[in-house]
Amino acid sequence: MTDMEQAERELWIRSFHPAPGACRLLCLPHAGGSSSFFFPLSAALAAEVNMQAVQYPGRQDRRKEPPLTSIDALADALFRALDLDDDSPLALFGHSMGAVVGFELARRLEAEGRPPVAFFASGRRSPLLPSAEAVHKLGDAGLLAELRRLNGTELALLNDEEILQMIIPSLRADFTAVETYRPAAAPPLTCPVIAMVGDADPRVTVAEAGAWSETTDGRFELLVHPGGHFYLATRKEAVTAQILDRLRSGALA
Repeated sequence: MTDMEQAERELWIRSFHPAPGACRLLCLPHAGGSSSFFFPLSAALAAEVNMQAVQYPGRQDRRKEPPLTSIDALADALFRALDLDDDSPLALFGHSMGAVVGFELARRLEAEGRPPVAFFASGRRSPLLPSAEAVHKLGDAGLLAELRRLNGTELALLNDEEILQMIIPSLRADFTAVETYRPAAAPPLTCPVIAMVGDADPRVTVAEAGAWSETTDGRFELLVHPGGHFYLATRKEAVTAQILDRLRSGALA
Protein backbone atom coordinates (compact mmCIF):
# COMPACT_ATOMS: atom_id res chain seq x y z
CA MET A 1 0.00 0.00 0.00
CA THR A 2 1.36 3.41 -0.95
CA ASP A 3 1.39 6.36 1.43
CA MET A 4 -1.22 8.04 -0.76
CA GLU A 5 -3.53 5.02 -0.53
CA GLN A 6 -3.11 4.90 3.25
CA ALA A 7 -3.88 8.61 3.55
CA GLU A 8 -7.03 8.19 1.44
CA ARG A 9 -8.16 5.27 3.58
CA GLU A 10 -7.68 7.25 6.78
CA LEU A 11 -9.72 10.12 5.34
CA TRP A 12 -12.71 7.86 4.82
CA ILE A 13 -12.45 5.27 7.58
CA ARG A 14 -11.93 6.09 11.26
CA SER A 15 -11.17 3.67 14.09
CA PHE A 16 -11.91 4.78 17.64
CA HIS A 17 -11.05 1.54 19.49
CA PRO A 18 -8.78 -0.47 17.16
CA ALA A 19 -8.85 -4.24 17.51
CA PRO A 20 -6.71 -5.64 14.68
CA GLY A 21 -7.69 -9.12 13.60
CA ALA A 22 -11.18 -8.95 15.08
CA CYS A 23 -14.32 -8.89 12.96
CA ARG A 24 -14.66 -5.47 11.35
CA LEU A 25 -17.96 -3.60 11.53
CA LEU A 26 -17.98 -0.66 9.13
CA CYS A 27 -20.58 1.90 10.20
CA LEU A 28 -22.03 4.42 7.75
CA PRO A 29 -23.78 7.52 9.14
CA HIS A 30 -27.02 9.26 8.27
CA ALA A 31 -27.54 12.40 6.16
CA GLY A 32 -25.65 15.24 7.80
CA GLY A 33 -23.95 12.76 10.12
CA SER A 34 -20.29 12.05 10.78
CA SER A 35 -18.12 9.22 12.03
CA SER A 36 -18.31 10.48 15.63
CA PHE A 37 -21.99 9.53 15.77
CA PHE A 38 -20.83 5.93 16.22
CA PHE A 39 -18.29 6.56 18.98
CA PRO A 40 -20.61 5.24 21.76
CA LEU A 41 -21.32 2.09 19.74
CA SER A 42 -17.61 1.59 19.14
CA ALA A 43 -16.90 1.77 22.86
CA ALA A 44 -19.66 -0.73 23.60
CA LEU A 45 -18.40 -3.23 20.99
CA ALA A 46 -14.67 -2.76 21.59
CA ALA A 47 -14.10 -6.01 23.48
CA GLU A 48 -15.06 -8.19 20.50
CA VAL A 49 -15.43 -6.09 17.36
CA ASN A 50 -13.09 -3.81 15.42
CA MET A 51 -15.66 -1.11 14.70
CA GLN A 52 -14.75 1.43 12.03
CA ALA A 53 -16.80 4.48 11.08
CA VAL A 54 -17.06 6.33 7.79
CA GLN A 55 -16.32 10.04 7.50
CA TYR A 56 -18.00 11.51 4.44
CA PRO A 57 -16.41 14.58 2.81
CA GLY A 58 -17.84 17.99 3.66
CA ARG A 59 -18.01 17.72 7.46
CA GLN A 60 -15.82 18.08 10.56
CA ASP A 61 -12.17 17.68 9.58
CA ARG A 62 -13.24 17.15 5.93
CA ARG A 63 -15.44 20.26 5.81
CA LYS A 64 -13.27 21.96 3.19
CA GLU A 65 -13.89 19.11 0.73
CA PRO A 66 -16.97 19.30 -1.49
CA PRO A 67 -19.66 16.85 -0.34
CA LEU A 68 -20.74 14.16 -2.79
CA THR A 69 -24.30 14.19 -4.14
CA SER A 70 -24.52 10.61 -5.40
CA ILE A 71 -24.94 7.34 -3.50
CA ASP A 72 -22.97 5.53 -6.21
CA ALA A 73 -20.10 8.02 -5.92
CA LEU A 74 -20.02 7.53 -2.14
CA ALA A 75 -20.08 3.74 -2.49
CA ASP A 76 -17.37 3.78 -5.17
CA ALA A 77 -15.09 5.96 -3.03
CA LEU A 78 -15.63 3.77 0.01
CA PHE A 79 -14.98 0.61 -1.94
CA ARG A 80 -11.65 2.04 -3.09
CA ALA A 81 -10.82 3.00 0.50
CA LEU A 82 -11.44 -0.48 1.92
CA ASP A 83 -8.51 -2.74 2.65
CA LEU A 84 -9.43 -5.78 0.59
CA ASP A 85 -6.17 -7.46 1.65
CA ASP A 86 -7.50 -7.64 5.21
CA ASP A 87 -8.99 -11.12 5.49
CA SER A 88 -10.77 -10.51 8.80
CA PRO A 89 -14.57 -10.79 8.51
CA LEU A 90 -16.31 -7.58 7.45
CA ALA A 91 -19.87 -6.59 8.39
CA LEU A 92 -21.67 -3.37 7.45
CA PHE A 93 -23.99 -1.19 9.56
CA GLY A 94 -25.68 1.75 7.86
CA HIS A 95 -28.12 4.16 9.47
CA SER A 96 -30.67 6.06 7.36
CA MET A 97 -28.77 7.34 4.29
CA GLY A 98 -25.90 5.13 5.46
CA ALA A 99 -28.09 2.07 4.92
CA VAL A 100 -28.43 2.95 1.23
CA VAL A 101 -24.69 3.57 0.88
CA GLY A 102 -24.10 0.29 2.70
CA PHE A 103 -26.41 -1.54 0.30
CA GLU A 104 -24.45 -0.31 -2.69
CA LEU A 105 -21.16 -1.08 -0.96
CA ALA A 106 -22.39 -4.61 -0.24
CA ARG A 107 -23.25 -5.00 -3.92
CA ARG A 108 -19.72 -3.99 -4.87
CA LEU A 109 -18.17 -6.35 -2.34
CA GLU A 110 -20.28 -9.25 -3.59
CA ALA A 111 -19.34 -8.50 -7.19
CA GLU A 112 -15.71 -8.72 -6.06
CA GLY A 113 -16.37 -12.11 -4.46
CA ARG A 114 -15.99 -10.63 -0.96
CA PRO A 115 -19.53 -10.51 0.46
CA PRO A 116 -19.93 -8.99 3.92
CA VAL A 117 -20.72 -11.49 6.67
CA ALA A 118 -23.77 -9.38 7.58
CA PHE A 119 -25.43 -6.13 6.58
CA PHE A 120 -27.39 -4.17 9.18
CA ALA A 121 -29.80 -1.69 7.53
CA SER A 122 -31.04 0.77 10.14
CA GLY A 123 -33.70 3.48 9.98
CA ARG A 124 -34.35 3.36 6.24
CA ARG A 125 -36.98 1.91 3.93
CA SER A 126 -35.89 -0.72 1.42
CA PRO A 127 -34.13 0.86 -1.55
CA LEU A 128 -36.32 -1.27 -3.82
CA LEU A 129 -39.43 0.70 -2.80
CA PRO A 130 -40.43 3.73 -4.88
CA SER A 131 -39.60 7.07 -3.30
CA ALA A 132 -40.82 10.60 -3.96
CA GLU A 133 -38.85 12.37 -1.21
CA ALA A 134 -37.73 15.90 -2.10
CA VAL A 135 -36.33 17.45 1.08
CA HIS A 136 -33.18 18.41 -0.84
CA LYS A 137 -35.25 20.86 -2.91
CA LEU A 138 -36.40 22.81 0.15
CA GLY A 139 -34.80 26.02 1.34
CA ASP A 140 -32.54 26.11 4.36
CA ALA A 141 -35.52 26.53 6.69
CA GLY A 142 -37.11 23.40 5.26
CA LEU A 143 -33.94 21.38 5.78
CA LEU A 144 -33.71 22.51 9.38
CA ALA A 145 -37.39 21.73 9.94
CA GLU A 146 -36.71 18.17 8.80
CA LEU A 147 -33.83 17.90 11.28
CA ARG A 148 -36.12 19.07 14.07
CA ARG A 149 -38.78 16.56 13.02
CA LEU A 150 -36.30 13.70 13.13
CA ASN A 151 -34.67 14.98 16.35
CA GLY A 152 -31.26 14.04 15.01
CA THR A 153 -29.42 17.19 16.05
CA GLU A 154 -29.42 18.99 19.37
CA LEU A 155 -31.92 21.81 18.90
CA ALA A 156 -29.53 24.32 20.48
CA LEU A 157 -27.08 23.70 17.64
CA LEU A 158 -29.75 24.64 15.12
CA ASN A 159 -29.83 28.16 16.58
CA ASP A 160 -26.09 28.68 16.11
CA GLU A 161 -25.61 30.50 12.80
CA GLU A 162 -21.96 29.50 12.46
CA ILE A 163 -22.74 25.83 12.94
CA LEU A 164 -25.67 26.05 10.54
CA GLN A 165 -23.46 27.45 7.80
CA MET A 166 -21.10 24.53 8.33
CA ILE A 167 -23.68 21.74 8.20
CA ILE A 168 -26.25 22.90 5.63
CA PRO A 169 -24.13 22.27 2.48
CA SER A 170 -23.28 18.68 3.46
CA LEU A 171 -26.82 18.08 4.70
CA ARG A 172 -28.32 19.23 1.40
CA ALA A 173 -25.80 17.14 -0.56
CA ASP A 174 -26.67 14.05 1.49
CA PHE A 175 -30.41 14.49 1.02
CA THR A 176 -29.79 14.99 -2.70
CA ALA A 177 -27.79 11.75 -2.84
CA VAL A 178 -30.32 9.59 -1.04
CA GLU A 179 -33.45 11.12 -2.56
CA THR A 180 -32.25 10.93 -6.17
CA TYR A 181 -30.84 7.40 -5.79
CA ARG A 182 -32.39 4.69 -7.94
CA PRO A 183 -30.81 1.23 -7.67
CA ALA A 184 -29.56 -0.34 -10.86
CA ALA A 185 -30.84 -3.80 -11.71
CA ALA A 186 -28.64 -6.41 -10.04
CA PRO A 187 -28.94 -9.84 -8.45
CA PRO A 188 -30.04 -9.90 -4.80
CA LEU A 189 -27.37 -9.95 -2.14
CA THR A 190 -26.34 -13.31 -0.72
CA CYS A 191 -25.33 -12.07 2.73
CA PRO A 192 -27.66 -11.93 5.75
CA VAL A 193 -29.57 -8.65 5.98
CA ILE A 194 -30.82 -7.43 9.36
CA ALA A 195 -33.19 -4.47 9.16
CA MET A 196 -33.59 -2.33 12.29
CA VAL A 197 -36.14 0.43 12.84
CA GLY A 198 -37.83 2.50 15.53
CA ASP A 199 -41.54 1.84 15.87
CA ALA A 200 -42.28 5.59 15.90
CA ASP A 201 -39.93 6.61 13.09
CA PRO A 202 -41.62 9.48 11.19
CA ARG A 203 -39.83 8.59 7.94
CA VAL A 204 -39.90 4.78 7.90
CA THR A 205 -42.75 2.40 8.70
CA VAL A 206 -42.11 -1.08 10.04
CA ALA A 207 -43.51 -2.50 6.79
CA GLU A 208 -41.11 -0.37 4.72
CA ALA A 209 -38.18 -1.59 6.81
CA GLY A 210 -39.43 -5.15 6.41
CA ALA A 211 -39.23 -4.78 2.63
CA TRP A 212 -35.43 -5.09 2.93
CA SER A 213 -36.20 -8.82 2.80
CA GLU A 214 -36.41 -8.47 -0.99
CA THR A 215 -32.79 -7.32 -1.24
CA THR A 216 -31.20 -10.65 -0.30
CA ASP A 217 -31.39 -14.36 -1.03
CA GLY A 218 -29.71 -14.89 2.33
CA ARG A 219 -31.17 -14.83 5.81
CA PHE A 220 -33.36 -11.84 6.68
CA GLU A 221 -34.44 -10.49 10.03
CA LEU A 222 -36.46 -7.45 11.10
CA LEU A 223 -35.73 -5.96 14.53
CA VAL A 224 -38.13 -3.29 15.81
CA HIS A 225 -37.14 -0.97 18.65
CA PRO A 226 -39.22 1.48 20.65
CA GLY A 227 -38.31 4.97 19.53
CA GLY A 228 -38.06 7.29 16.55
CA HIS A 229 -35.60 7.77 13.73
CA PHE A 230 -32.66 7.97 16.11
CA TYR A 231 -33.68 5.09 18.37
CA LEU A 232 -29.96 4.22 18.46
CA ALA A 233 -29.32 7.02 20.94
CA THR A 234 -31.62 5.55 23.59
CA ARG A 235 -31.30 1.85 22.72
CA LYS A 236 -27.50 1.49 22.68
CA GLU A 237 -27.38 -1.54 25.01
CA ALA A 238 -30.09 -3.42 23.14
CA VAL A 239 -28.60 -2.61 19.73
CA THR A 240 -25.12 -3.62 20.91
CA ALA A 241 -26.45 -6.95 22.18
CA GLN A 242 -28.26 -7.64 18.91
CA ILE A 243 -25.22 -6.84 16.79
CA LEU A 244 -22.97 -9.06 18.91
CA ASP A 245 -25.50 -11.88 18.87
CA ARG A 246 -25.76 -11.83 15.07
CA LEU A 247 -22.01 -11.55 14.57
CA ARG A 248 -21.31 -14.31 17.10
CA SER A 249 -23.63 -16.61 15.17
CA GLY A 250 -21.71 -15.87 11.98
CA ALA A 251 -18.47 -13.94 11.79
CA LEU A 252 -17.43 -14.45 15.39
CA ALA A 253 -18.35 -18.11 15.55
